[in-house]
Amino acid sequence: MGFLFEKCTFAVLDEDTIKECDPFSCGHQDLDDFFHNDAPLYNAQLLGKSYCFRSDKNPSDIVCAFTVSNDSIRVNILPNSREKKVQKDIPRAKQMRRYPGVLIGRLGINKEYKHQGIGSDLMTFIKSWFIDAGNKTGCRFLIVDAYNENIPLNYYLKNGFKYLFSTEAQEVEYTGFETGTHLKTRLMYFDLIDIMPYPNNSSKDSIDGNY
Repeated sequence: MGFLFEKCTFAVLDEDTIKECDPFSCGHQDLDDFFHNDAPLYNAQLLGKSYCFRSDKNPSDIVCAFTVSNDSIRVNILPNSREKKVQKDIPRAKQMRRYPGVLIGRLGINKEYKHQGIGSDLMTFIKSWFIDAGNKTGCRFLIVDAYNENIPLNYYLKNGFKYLFSTEAQEVEYTGFETGTHLKTRLMYFDLIDIMPYPNNSSKDSIDGNY
């Protein structure tokens, strides 16, 4: 197990936690501003729920944080080839125009704790969380609207996410932007059935087999 699981404690990121802890900084101004100022507001308005891991050695340190909310993948707006790719492992009788998922709205690692494998540990935790038997709702996909920058895109690719649209140009076309627009974010997804233990998962993959 990594640093995150051995030396940190999971907690809700609410106003009390923010007051108790040192200012969280992952080195990205937009993310820092969200976790400092907006996370409690999102929680109060039922728009997103934020969580974090705090250091056991230094409880005032927020090691990493993330926000999740309900979402879905609308396959009826996808190009035919992408629609087939998303639906390929879903039984035909259950095919729908949209499939339930969870949006990872924000995710950041404290810049003082970089290069310790925490990012991958955190994503493993999130994936496991939503296939746990205690999960009270259907959640087929994890979805992220990732910053269209090399570091976040490579992070999600490394952790098994795929682009919802095959190219940026295709995403521009099918999401209603003007041709030639450079997108600030790219839609990506992870199919949680890929880590469901056999026999629930027809691909027979286990959670440990994908990392």
